[in-house]
Amino acid sequence: MQTLHETDPLRRAVAHLRQSGTIALVPTMGALHEGHLTLVREAKKRADHVVVSIFVNPRQFGPGEDLDAYPRTLARDCELVEGAGAALVWAPSVEAMYPAGFATNISVSGVSEGLCGGSRPGHFDGVATVVCKLFNQVQPDVALFGEKDWQQLAVIRRMARDLDLTAPHVDSILGVPTVREADGLARSSRNAYLSADDRSRAAALPEAMKHAIGAIESGAPVPATLDLLAHALVDAGFASVDYAELRDAQSLEVLSERENAPMRLLVAARIGKARLIDNMGVAPV
Repeated sequence: MQTLHETDPLRRAVAHLRQSGTIALVPTMGALHEGHLTLVREAKKRADHVVVSIFVNPRQFGPGEDLDAYPRTLARDCELVEGAGAALVWAPSVEAMYPAGFATNISVSGVSEGLCGGSRPGHFDGVATVVCKLFNQVQPDVALFGEKDWQQLAVIRRMARDLDLTAPHVDSILGVPTVREADGLARSSRNAYLSADDRSRAAALPEAMKHAIGAIESGAPVPATLDLLAHALVDAGFASVDYAELRDAQSLEVLSERENAPMRLLVAARIGKARLIDNMGVAPV
C-alpha cells in the first residue's frame, strides 16, 4: 500500500491503479475506528482498488472548535486501512490541499441549512469544498460515506448533482449504515474525548432516540416528543442539546408531523468535551 502526500504523485498512482480496474474513494479525517474500516471493506466489494483520504480539513472547523485537538494518528490509520484492503492512502498537507492564494469556496444552500449547518456556520462550505477537491484529485468510480453524518451526505450528493460531477456520479455516492457500539452509541473519533463517566452516560442518546421514534410511530405528536427527547438527554447528563428534529430523509425539510415518505430523526448534543451527533430512520405512515 502506498501513502502519498503530494498531488502529482497521487495522480500518477491513481492512473496506474485505473489501468487494472475501478477505484473507490473513502474520505476520512483520520483517527480511524471500526466505522471507517467498515467503509473500506464495503468499498473493496464495490471496486477493484480502494483509495482512503486522511486529511483534517481546517476549512470545516469554526472558531473555538477542536481543530488543534482533533486526534491525528496517521501511522496507525495506515496500518488499519491496509489491513482492510486499501491500495493507497492520500494524506496531503494543508499546503498541498490549499496552496497559497487559494480563494475558492463551494456553498450548497438548502440541505446545508439548520442542524449542524446552523450550529456550525461555514462547516458545510468547508466539507463541500474539500470533498469536491478529493473527487477531482482521485476521480473515483464510487465514493462511500457513513450515514452517521446524514446532513453531510445530503450536502455532498446535492453538490455532485448540481455541478454535474461524473467521477463519481451522484448515484455512486453511497451511504453506509452507522456502525454502533454494543450499547448503541454511534462510533465516532470524537468519542475519544469522553471520560469514562461521560461515555457511560452517552449511551442515553441512542436509547432516547429509539424511544422517541417508537412514540412518533405510535402516533405521538412530533413537537412534544422531541421536547421530551431533549429533556431526557439533559436528565441523563448531557450539558445541552443543539437540535433534535424530524426531517424528510432526502430534502431535509423540517417536519412537524409524520409523513408518508422516508424520514430521519437527527440529534446533536453535548456531553463533557464532546459534541455527539446521531440519526435514525423513522417509518413512514
